[in-house]
Amino acid sequence: MTVAQARPGGEARGRAPLLAVCAGYFMVILDVTVINVAVPVVGRDLSASLTGVQWVTDGYTLVLAGFLLTGGALGDRLGNRRVFCAGVAVFTAASAACALAPDATFLVAARLVEGLGAALIVPGSLALLQQAYPEPAARSRAFGLWGSMAGIAASAGPLLGGALVSTVGWRWVFLVNLPVGAACLALTLRHVAPSPRRADRALDWPAQCAVVAAVALLTASLNEAGRRGWTDPAVLAGLGLAVLAAVAFAVREGLARSPALPPRLLRAREVSGGAAIGLLFNFAFYGMVFTASLEFQRERGYSAFETGLALFPAVAMTMFASVLSGRLARRTGDRPLVVTGMLVAALGLAGWAAAGPDPGYALLVAPMMAAGFGTSFALTGSTTTVMGAVPAGYAGTASALFNTTRQIGSATGVALGGSLLASAADPSSGLRISMAAGAAAYLMAAVLAGRCVPKR
Repeated sequence: MTVAQARPGGEARGRAPLLAVCAGYFMVILDVTVINVAVPVVGRDLSASLTGVQWVTDGYTLVLAGFLLTGGALGDRLGNRRVFCAGVAVFTAASAACALAPDATFLVAARLVEGLGAALIVPGSLALLQQAYPEPAARSRAFGLWGSMAGIAASAGPLLGGALVSTVGWRWVFLVNLPVGAACLALTLRHVAPSPRRADRALDWPAQCAVVAAVALLTASLNEAGRRGWTDPAVLAGLGLAVLAAVAFAVREGLARSPALPPRLLRAREVSGGAAIGLLFNFAFYGMVFTASLEFQRERGYSAFETGLALFPAVAMTMFASVLSGRLARRTGDRPLVVTGMLVAALGLAGWAAAGPDPGYALLVAPMMAAGFGTSFALTGSTTTVMGAVPAGYAGTASALFNTTRQIGSATGVALGGSLLASAADPSSGLRISMAAGAAAYLMAAVLAGRCVPKR
């Protein structure tokens, strides 16, 4: 079932809307990984405790994941361009505050605000592309390039962070966002058509608070599970509270006149299935990136910069596949893209899992390329599926749902990978089990795509 209606929208003005939206999304994802290299230096410079250093990294992703659905709902009510621009402004200002932080407490607070800005940017990014590129082929290409930004930014983070920290200092990790944010804001205001307000779409604040609590608690618990283990009392308590918050959200949704997640969206298998597929391939891909990064640095002695270079084959295939999938989508439809991508990626990670205890780097290039290629194909197809199944008035909410499940998938993949490496008899066996789990997730996504993603 589809819930798409005829959608008014501005015509695309060349590539400027795509450039504007991708610049904003690139900043959001870059700031997830660029800080990792700088954390030890930040801790020494600001005399931060271990907990403080962890919050510099985790606080950002926690707020980002927790407020995505709220950001999507605000975009649908107030206009996606307006909320997107507000998010870029908040993110850029918070980046400047991070760069000027006099102590760790100030830096953590600024990172939390930065995460809030990011949560306003991400849902609107897809909604604005849907509005700017109404023609299906152009929209598929735009969604493909949007999706490639995540892989590029995630892998560029350690490279850029290492270069900046070793030359001009860790504060430039945040200062680089200022010109990008300013350019993004200027391009959006000039080249992206305003989105209509919908005053009839009231925000149900109790439901919003409940879903923020549920997603934030789940994300925090998954982050800690990778460090403490799944049976740690704090992790179990966090997961239990997340379940209670989710139940409270479901109860409130049943009573609300204007629910945060309208039932007709969730009943559309393109939306719910596409969101589940996004969770699965993010679980596999980011679990692979995380465990491979640890393998390269801890077991092979690579620096953070060298690790970024070692992961480049996956990034290169992400860029190539995003362009190719956007061009193929019109001919093949979305289902072949997603199914083919997931099978290729599953084959790649299965090959890594079967490669033996200490394979040479040359043997790992093909699995990484397969994972990057397949994930990019699936991201293009699933994004087009989800966004093509909703009316313009719910584009922000659908985008937020899709990206929230992807964030949860990423956090789960990282947490499971970390715990497998920590609990296995040797790191090599833990790595191979993690890759096998990723391959299984890719296969599940392929099966789900066969049922939920339309052929055309």
